[in-house]
Amino acid sequence: MGRDIVAIFGGRGMLGTDVAAACIDKGYTVRVYDLPEFDITDPGQMREAVNASDAVINCAAYTDVDGAETNAVLAHRVNAEAVGRLGALAKECGKWVLHISTDFVFDGKLKRPYVETDEPAPINEYGKSKMAGEQLLVASGCSHCIVRLEWTYGAHGASFVSKLIEQAQDGETLRVVNDQIGSPTATTVVAAAICELLERRAEGIFHLAGAGHVSRFGIAQFVAERLELGVDVQPCPSSTYPAPARRPLSSRFDCSKIQALLNTPIEPWQGPLERFLRQLDEKHSGYGRCGIHRQQLR
Repeated sequence: MGRDIVAIFGGRGMLGTDVAAACIDKGYTVRVYDLPEFDITDPGQMREAVNASDAVINCAAYTDVDGAETNAVLAHRVNAEAVGRLGALAKECGKWVLHISTDFVFDGKLKRPYVETDEPAPINEYGKSKMAGEQLLVASGCSHCIVRLEWTYGAHGASFVSKLIEQAQDGETLRVVNDQIGSPTATTVVAAAICELLERRAEGIFHLAGAGHVSRFGIAQFVAERLELGVDVQPCPSSTYPAPARRPLSSRFDCSKIQALLNTPIEPWQGPLERFLRQLDEKHSGYGRCGIHRQQLR
Protein backbone atom coordinates (compact mmCIF):
# COMPACT_ATOMS: atom_id res chain seq x y z
CA MET A 1 0.00 0.00 0.00
CA GLY A 2 2.80 2.38 0.84
CA ARG A 3 4.00 2.51 -2.77
CA ASP A 4 0.58 3.59 -4.07
CA ILE A 5 0.33 6.90 -5.91
CA VAL A 6 -1.87 9.33 -4.00
CA ALA A 7 -3.21 12.45 -5.70
CA ILE A 8 -3.88 15.31 -3.29
CA PHE A 9 -6.14 18.01 -4.67
CA GLY A 10 -5.53 21.32 -2.89
CA GLY A 11 -2.19 19.89 -1.79
CA ARG A 12 -0.55 23.26 -1.10
CA GLY A 13 -3.26 24.58 1.21
CA MET A 14 -3.26 24.63 5.00
CA LEU A 15 -4.57 21.08 5.30
CA GLY A 16 -3.25 19.67 2.04
CA THR A 17 0.34 20.57 2.86
CA ASP A 18 0.25 18.54 6.08
CA VAL A 19 -1.63 15.67 4.41
CA ALA A 20 1.00 15.49 1.66
CA ALA A 21 3.83 15.46 4.21
CA ALA A 22 2.14 12.73 6.28
CA CYS A 23 1.51 10.54 3.23
CA ILE A 24 5.12 10.90 2.08
CA ASP A 25 6.27 9.97 5.58
CA LYS A 26 4.20 6.79 5.31
CA GLY A 27 5.91 5.84 2.07
CA TYR A 28 3.25 6.84 -0.44
CA THR A 29 4.16 8.46 -3.73
CA VAL A 30 2.39 11.82 -3.57
CA ARG A 31 1.33 14.00 -6.46
CA VAL A 32 0.17 17.46 -5.43
CA TYR A 33 -2.47 19.21 -7.54
CA ASP A 34 -3.35 22.82 -6.81
CA LEU A 35 -3.85 26.25 -8.31
CA PRO A 36 -2.65 27.87 -10.49
CA GLU A 37 -1.58 24.95 -12.69
CA PHE A 38 -4.43 22.64 -11.65
CA ASP A 39 -8.09 23.64 -11.63
CA ILE A 40 -10.44 21.17 -9.97
CA THR A 41 -13.30 22.48 -12.13
CA ASP A 42 -11.46 21.48 -15.34
CA PRO A 43 -12.80 18.03 -16.39
CA GLY A 44 -9.76 17.21 -18.53
CA GLN A 45 -7.25 18.01 -15.81
CA MET A 46 -9.24 16.04 -13.26
CA ARG A 47 -9.49 12.99 -15.51
CA GLU A 48 -5.75 13.02 -16.07
CA ALA A 49 -5.04 13.30 -12.32
CA VAL A 50 -7.46 10.51 -11.37
CA ASN A 51 -6.14 8.20 -14.09
CA ALA A 52 -2.57 8.73 -12.89
CA SER A 53 -3.28 7.84 -9.24
CA ASP A 54 -4.32 4.89 -7.11
CA ALA A 55 -6.28 7.04 -4.65
CA VAL A 56 -7.43 10.66 -4.43
CA ILE A 57 -7.60 12.90 -1.35
CA ASN A 58 -9.63 16.03 -2.05
CA CYS A 59 -8.65 18.96 0.17
CA ALA A 60 -9.53 21.52 -2.51
CA ALA A 61 -12.49 23.78 -1.79
CA TYR A 62 -13.93 27.25 -2.06
CA THR A 63 -13.61 28.20 1.62
CA ASP A 64 -14.53 31.91 1.74
CA VAL A 65 -17.65 31.49 3.86
CA ASP A 66 -18.80 35.10 3.58
CA GLY A 67 -17.73 35.36 -0.05
CA ALA A 68 -19.89 32.37 -0.93
CA GLU A 69 -22.98 34.43 -0.14
CA THR A 70 -22.36 36.56 -3.25
CA ASN A 71 -20.37 33.95 -5.21
CA ALA A 72 -22.71 31.01 -4.71
CA VAL A 73 -22.32 29.82 -8.30
CA LEU A 74 -18.54 29.58 -7.98
CA ALA A 75 -18.76 27.93 -4.56
CA HIS A 76 -21.16 25.34 -5.96
CA ARG A 77 -18.94 24.74 -9.00
CA VAL A 78 -15.91 24.00 -6.81
CA ASN A 79 -17.51 22.40 -3.76
CA ALA A 80 -20.29 20.44 -5.44
CA GLU A 81 -20.08 20.01 -9.23
CA ALA A 82 -16.35 19.23 -9.22
CA VAL A 83 -16.79 16.73 -6.39
CA GLY A 84 -19.57 14.98 -8.26
CA ARG A 85 -17.36 14.81 -11.35
CA LEU A 86 -14.54 13.41 -9.22
CA GLY A 87 -16.88 10.71 -7.95
CA ALA A 88 -18.00 9.78 -11.45
CA LEU A 89 -14.40 9.49 -12.66
CA ALA A 90 -13.39 7.49 -9.59
CA LYS A 91 -16.30 5.11 -10.19
CA GLU A 92 -15.31 4.72 -13.83
CA CYS A 93 -11.64 4.09 -12.99
CA GLY A 94 -12.18 2.04 -9.82
CA LYS A 95 -10.37 4.55 -7.57
CA TRP A 96 -10.97 5.34 -3.89
CA VAL A 97 -11.65 8.96 -2.90
CA LEU A 98 -11.34 10.69 0.46
CA HIS A 99 -13.19 14.00 0.47
CA ILE A 100 -12.96 16.73 3.10
CA SER A 101 -16.21 18.30 4.27
CA THR A 102 -17.28 20.54 7.13
CA ASP A 103 -19.38 21.14 10.23
CA PHE A 104 -21.13 23.86 8.22
CA VAL A 105 -23.41 21.24 6.69
CA PHE A 106 -25.33 21.51 9.99
CA ASP A 107 -27.38 24.40 11.38
CA GLY A 108 -25.79 24.25 14.85
CA LYS A 109 -29.10 23.97 16.71
CA LEU A 110 -28.64 20.46 18.10
CA LYS A 111 -28.27 20.23 21.87
CA ARG A 112 -25.90 17.25 21.68
CA PRO A 113 -22.80 16.52 19.58
CA TYR A 114 -23.55 15.76 15.93
CA VAL A 115 -23.24 12.18 14.70
CA GLU A 116 -22.73 11.21 11.08
CA THR A 117 -26.35 10.18 10.57
CA ASP A 118 -27.81 13.52 11.66
CA GLU A 119 -29.65 15.27 8.85
CA PRO A 120 -27.64 18.13 7.29
CA ALA A 121 -29.32 21.55 7.38
CA PRO A 122 -26.84 24.23 6.25
CA ILE A 123 -27.65 27.87 6.99
CA ASN A 124 -25.30 29.55 4.51
CA GLU A 125 -24.26 29.14 0.88
CA TYR A 126 -20.88 27.64 1.74
CA GLY A 127 -22.55 24.93 3.82
CA LYS A 128 -25.10 24.29 1.07
CA SER A 129 -22.35 23.84 -1.51
CA LYS A 130 -20.43 21.43 0.74
CA MET A 131 -23.58 19.43 1.47
CA ALA A 132 -24.29 19.17 -2.25
CA GLY A 133 -20.73 17.93 -2.81
CA GLU A 134 -21.22 15.18 -0.28
CA GLN A 135 -24.50 14.14 -1.88
CA LEU A 136 -23.06 14.06 -5.39
CA LEU A 137 -20.06 12.02 -4.28
CA VAL A 138 -22.31 9.46 -2.60
CA ALA A 139 -24.63 9.35 -5.62
CA SER A 140 -21.68 8.64 -7.94
CA GLY A 141 -21.36 5.18 -6.42
CA CYS A 142 -17.57 5.35 -6.16
CA SER A 143 -15.60 3.92 -3.26
CA HIS A 144 -15.38 6.93 -0.99
CA CYS A 145 -14.75 8.32 2.48
CA ILE A 146 -16.05 11.72 3.62
CA VAL A 147 -14.36 13.37 6.60
CA ARG A 148 -16.15 16.33 8.17
CA LEU A 149 -13.83 18.71 10.01
CA GLU A 150 -14.28 21.80 12.14
CA TRP A 151 -12.23 24.78 13.29
CA THR A 152 -8.98 23.63 11.68
CA TYR A 153 -5.70 25.45 12.15
CA GLY A 154 -2.17 24.80 10.95
CA ALA A 155 1.19 26.24 10.01
CA HIS A 156 0.45 26.65 6.30
CA GLY A 157 -2.54 28.96 6.13
CA ALA A 158 -4.84 31.43 7.83
CA SER A 159 -7.17 30.26 10.59
CA PHE A 160 -9.12 31.60 13.54
CA VAL A 161 -6.01 31.09 15.70
CA SER A 162 -3.68 32.96 13.34
CA LYS A 163 -6.17 35.80 12.96
CA LEU A 164 -6.44 36.12 16.73
CA ILE A 165 -2.68 36.55 16.97
CA GLU A 166 -2.67 39.15 14.18
CA GLN A 167 -5.45 41.14 15.82
CA ALA A 168 -3.54 41.19 19.10
CA GLN A 169 -0.74 43.25 17.53
CA ASP A 170 -2.24 46.64 18.31
CA GLY A 171 -2.64 45.79 22.00
CA GLU A 172 -6.30 46.74 22.07
CA THR A 173 -9.04 44.69 23.72
CA LEU A 174 -10.03 41.59 21.77
CA ARG A 175 -13.77 40.99 21.67
CA VAL A 176 -14.53 37.39 20.73
CA VAL A 177 -17.85 35.62 20.38
CA ASN A 178 -18.74 33.27 23.21
CA ASP A 179 -21.86 31.65 21.74
CA GLN A 180 -20.17 29.59 19.00
CA ILE A 181 -19.07 26.22 20.39
CA GLY A 182 -16.81 23.64 18.77
CA SER A 183 -13.33 22.18 18.92
CA PRO A 184 -10.09 23.55 17.43
CA THR A 185 -8.57 20.81 15.27
CA ALA A 186 -4.92 20.71 14.21
CA THR A 187 -4.23 19.90 10.54
CA THR A 188 -1.38 17.64 11.68
CA VAL A 189 -3.88 15.57 13.67
CA VAL A 190 -6.19 15.41 10.67
CA ALA A 191 -3.33 14.39 8.37
CA ALA A 192 -2.36 11.49 10.63
CA ALA A 193 -5.96 10.26 10.74
CA ILE A 194 -6.30 10.55 6.97
CA CYS A 195 -3.25 8.33 6.53
CA GLU A 196 -4.94 5.65 8.63
CA LEU A 197 -8.15 5.93 6.62
CA LEU A 198 -6.11 5.75 3.41
CA GLU A 199 -4.36 2.61 4.55
CA ARG A 200 -7.69 0.98 5.41
CA ARG A 201 -9.49 2.39 2.35
CA ALA A 202 -12.25 3.22 4.82
CA GLU A 203 -15.70 4.01 3.45
CA GLY A 204 -18.52 6.19 4.74
CA ILE A 205 -18.88 9.52 6.53
CA PHE A 206 -16.74 10.35 9.57
CA HIS A 207 -16.59 13.26 12.01
CA LEU A 208 -13.17 14.36 13.24
CA ALA A 209 -12.29 17.09 15.73
CA GLY A 210 -10.19 17.59 18.82
CA ALA A 211 -11.73 15.94 21.87
CA GLY A 212 -13.83 18.21 24.07
CA HIS A 213 -15.34 21.53 23.11
CA VAL A 214 -14.87 25.23 23.80
CA SER A 215 -16.21 28.60 22.67
CA ARG A 216 -14.36 30.91 20.31
CA PHE A 217 -13.86 33.16 23.32
CA GLY A 218 -12.35 30.25 25.27
CA ILE A 219 -9.86 29.63 22.47
CA ALA A 220 -8.88 33.30 22.50
CA GLN A 221 -8.28 33.15 26.25
CA PHE A 222 -6.16 30.02 25.84
CA VAL A 223 -4.03 31.56 23.08
CA ALA A 224 -3.59 34.86 24.89
CA GLU A 225 -2.49 33.12 28.09
CA ARG A 226 -0.11 30.65 26.45
CA LEU A 227 1.54 33.30 24.27
CA GLU A 228 1.48 35.96 27.00
CA LEU A 229 0.00 38.41 24.53
CA GLY A 230 -0.77 40.98 27.19
CA VAL A 231 -4.17 41.86 25.71
CA ASP A 232 -7.57 41.95 27.35
CA VAL A 233 -9.97 39.35 25.92
CA GLN A 234 -13.68 40.04 26.38
CA PRO A 235 -16.69 37.86 25.44
CA CYS A 236 -19.51 39.04 23.21
CA PRO A 237 -22.44 37.48 21.32
CA SER A 238 -22.30 36.73 17.59
CA SER A 239 -24.83 39.52 17.03
CA THR A 240 -22.07 42.00 17.89
CA TYR A 241 -20.32 41.15 14.63
CA PRO A 242 -22.95 40.52 11.96
CA ALA A 243 -21.50 38.84 8.87
CA PRO A 244 -22.89 38.09 5.41
CA ALA A 245 -23.01 34.37 6.26
CA ARG A 246 -24.63 32.98 9.39
CA ARG A 247 -22.50 30.55 11.42
CA PRO A 248 -23.78 27.47 13.27
CA LEU A 249 -23.66 28.13 17.01
CA SER A 250 -22.86 24.52 17.93
CA SER A 251 -20.30 22.53 15.95
CA ARG A 252 -19.75 19.80 18.50
CA PHE A 253 -18.91 16.45 16.90
CA ASP A 254 -19.31 12.94 18.20
CA CYS A 255 -16.13 11.30 16.89
CA SER A 256 -16.70 7.79 18.22
CA LYS A 257 -17.15 6.33 14.72
CA ILE A 258 -13.72 7.38 13.46
CA GLN A 259 -12.14 6.72 16.85
CA ALA A 260 -13.03 3.03 16.44
CA LEU A 261 -10.76 2.91 13.38
CA LEU A 262 -7.81 4.94 14.68
CA ASN A 263 -4.82 3.37 16.40
CA THR A 264 -4.58 6.06 19.09
CA PRO A 265 -7.16 8.05 21.08
CA ILE A 266 -8.21 11.44 19.77
CA GLU A 267 -6.41 13.94 21.98
CA PRO A 268 -8.19 16.76 23.84
CA TRP A 269 -7.96 19.97 21.80
CA GLN A 270 -5.66 21.70 24.33
CA GLY A 271 -2.61 19.49 23.67
CA PRO A 272 -2.21 19.98 19.90
CA LEU A 273 -2.99 23.70 20.18
CA GLU A 274 -0.41 24.18 22.93
CA ARG A 275 2.23 22.40 20.83
CA PHE A 276 1.33 24.53 17.82
CA LEU A 277 1.70 27.74 19.84
CA ARG A 278 4.99 26.52 21.31
CA GLN A 279 6.37 25.90 17.83
CA LEU A 280 5.23 29.36 16.81
CA ASP A 281 7.02 30.77 19.85
CA GLU A 282 10.24 28.97 18.96
CA LYS A 283 10.06 30.00 15.31
CA HIS A 284 9.82 33.68 16.18
CA SER A 285 11.84 33.71 19.41
CA GLY A 286 13.99 36.58 18.18
CA TYR A 287 11.07 38.98 18.47
CA GLY A 288 10.35 38.73 22.17
CA ARG A 289 8.05 36.31 23.94
CA CYS A 290 6.36 34.20 21.20
CA GLY A 291 7.52 36.61 18.51
CA ILE A 292 4.08 38.16 18.55
CA HIS A 293 5.13 41.63 19.59
CA ARG A 294 3.76 44.26 17.29
CA GLN A 295 5.16 43.50 13.83
CA GLN A 296 5.43 39.76 13.48
CA LEU A 297 3.03 37.45 11.69
CA ARG A 298 1.72 39.99 9.22
